[in-house]
Amino acid sequence: MLFGIAGGAGILATDGLGLAARPAAAAPGAARHHFDFDTGNAPLEVFGPVSGGPVRAAIEPNDASLIIRFSNLVAHAWFDAIAPYHPTAIGIHSNLGHRPASERATNKHRNIALMYATYRMYGALLPKYSTVWRDAMTSVGLDPDDAQENTETPVGIGNLAARGVIASRMHDGMNQLGDHGGQEYNRQPFADYTGYQPVNTAYELRDPSRWQPAVVTKGNGIFHVQQFVTPQLKLVRPYSYADPSEFRVAKPTASDHHNRRAYKRQVDGMLAMSASLTDEQKMKCEMFDDKFTSLGAAVGSASDQADLDLDGWVHLHAVADTATFDASIAAWYNKNVYDAVRPATAIRHVYGDQPVTAWGGPGKGTVRIPAGQWRGYLGVPDHPEYPSGSTSLCSAEAQAVRRFLGTDEVRIRIPRAKGSSLVEPGVTPPEETVLSWDSWTDWTRECGLSRFWGGVHFMPAIEVSWDMGRRIGDRAHDFVRAHIDGEV
Repeated sequence: MLFGIAGGAGILATDGLGLAARPAAAAPGAARHHFDFDTGNAPLEVFGPVSGGPVRAAIEPNDASLIIRFSNLVAHAWFDAIAPYHPTAIGIHSNLGHRPASERATNKHRNIALMYATYRMYGALLPKYSTVWRDAMTSVGLDPDDAQENTETPVGIGNLAARGVIASRMHDGMNQLGDHGGQEYNRQPFADYTGYQPVNTAYELRDPSRWQPAVVTKGNGIFHVQQFVTPQLKLVRPYSYADPSEFRVAKPTASDHHNRRAYKRQVDGMLAMSASLTDEQKMKCEMFDDKFTSLGAAVGSASDQADLDLDGWVHLHAVADTATFDASIAAWYNKNVYDAVRPATAIRHVYGDQPVTAWGGPGKGTVRIPAGQWRGYLGVPDHPEYPSGSTSLCSAEAQAVRRFLGTDEVRIRIPRAKGSSLVEPGVTPPEETVLSWDSWTDWTRECGLSRFWGGVHFMPAIEVSWDMGRRIGDRAHDFVRAHIDGEV
């Protein structure tokens, strides 16, 4: 079902929280999770331990554009679910009023509303794992079949909060349901409807300034030609600004192959970086390439250090996820405008099969190889090069969180075991290491540089993304702050 609301036996009776009474036989032992509704954090403590595996399995193979979308929709459902229990907040997708101050004394009502909002969102977005989500609800004594919708009970509020987000975002331009244009049968969720066609094919380079789809494989004998993932993201409705053209970045002149000196200089800079790649840079490349770890761990670290209450924790995630969502739209808008060449294509165009000095692949170190065999340390993404989507996301998140918490300081520590590299397993790093940052400034800088180190972006794409992301982070912060303060 669209809204993830399962049918049930109906509500026999409710207590003051809107919790449906259960048949006597079902009540004993219903709650298996020792969760304190009065003081706890339900999304983190109840859903968190069971959602990581399913969410990664379903979303991690996808591009950042879809990962960011999932996080945003869930975070906004949380925000709207607890807004009625805040003195001033108004939901982003729905205005469910305000509950009496007596219901704000503890986290109990908030946590029940959050549980139902989370359950409905996960059910709608990842229905394949419905059993996991149901078990999370029953583990704390909640009825997953309680589908009441009202503004008087936390159950009803949580269900309405999720419904509001889903109703607002299922037809926002992303084609999440695959029904764009009224397609009724054989729908393909997130399918492109813009008609994008690459100038170059995977086998013929017609314009060395433009993006060329790569032929990719997982080493299993099956090869695929890339397609521009979700080019329609440029048309998705943002939250904190009206039109992504406001954030149109300068033309990447060095990626114009007619500008021969600049084009070659850019290529040579990438080759020099590839040849000098360090183990620390490799591990940071991999960490920032994993959006769950990089974006998630950074916000989690900031939240822990700020010692936020439940309202603050939810509001922080709303700020961060609004920033990354809006940054992704602006980045994809620019990718469509410029359709710029990736480093691997440019290197082959300049040097053909001439020998170049560069990283030679997993475990090979720096060697002399034919330019046509060059690869970046990271796999080439399935969309045009300019600007850097990852850098835009990091910069936007950092600025929004920096504004929300009022500090640039953040202590991020991510341990990496010896040989834990996914690209060079058993080889990199040569010993246990800890990746560390002490400020959002440093974290944002290295997030961007990691895309250069990894061979997927030239520096101009990173530099414009630092600025664009920061400006969108400001907008996102102000947008969410206005909803927290009720000034909408």
